[in-house]
Amino acid sequence: MEQNYHPIIKIIEEDYEIPQLGRKRRISALLPYDYEETTHSYPVLYLHDGQNLFNENAPFGNWAIDHSMAALAREGLKDLIIIAIDHGGEERITEYSPYFNPKFGEGEGELYIQFLLETLKPYVDRKYRVKPEREFTGIGGSSMGGLISLYAGIVYGQYFGKMMIFSPSLWISPKLYYHSSNFIASEPTELYVYSGEKESRNHISNVKRLQSSLFRTNADQSKLRFHLSINPEGTHSEVHWKNAFPNAVKWLYFNE
Repeated sequence: MEQNYHPIIKIIEEDYEIPQLGRKRRISALLPYDYEETTHSYPVLYLHDGQNLFNENAPFGNWAIDHSMAALAREGLKDLIIIAIDHGGEERITEYSPYFNPKFGEGEGELYIQFLLETLKPYVDRKYRVKPEREFTGIGGSSMGGLISLYAGIVYGQYFGKMMIFSPSLWISPKLYYHSSNFIASEPTELYVYSGEKESRNHISNVKRLQSSLFRTNADQSKLRFHLSINPEGTHSEVHWKNAFPNAVKWLYFNE
């Protein structure tokens, strides 16, 4: 009988309480296909916009991370737990905004990250066999999800040692450049950034500005490991993030 390499998908809860925001959200876990057969502990990756990660009926397409993880598992690269957090629909932009924006108002990103750190991560650490230390803990997402992940990794680097940042919406929160220019990686930190040249007019220049600001304070690169992947044909869409995902996972978690 052929081995099934697809990850085990568990719905942690359809209405998981977010006390910091007074809301509820579906949260899922993708476990290695042989999770129940082992006693291993695993690195973990928290991903935003859970509706778009493995739902084949997602209106804008999806990353198909379940298929990507199955393909990686066939290569022997299976040791990773992914926690998928659904976005808040109409509240998505404000939840993923770390600062005030004149158009969108006061950001709730700080409260959202407090939910991850104070409520969700402790639950995941208890519920699943994850390695809780920062060097095994990653955070990631695309667009606004990439923005809030970048904020979390830079401002709360004591909790997140890995960042998977796809097409971050830096135009919404230029204040993030201030934090990035003052960020000094005191412990090993890995940052994978993907962007497409056919996104918004200033997208690539914004990403390169981010890169420059990080390099100014981490010039020797002894603690900050940074990878920038630019797709000449890339647009701001799920299909390109889907294609970028396996390479990012390999680079961040399997040193490839």
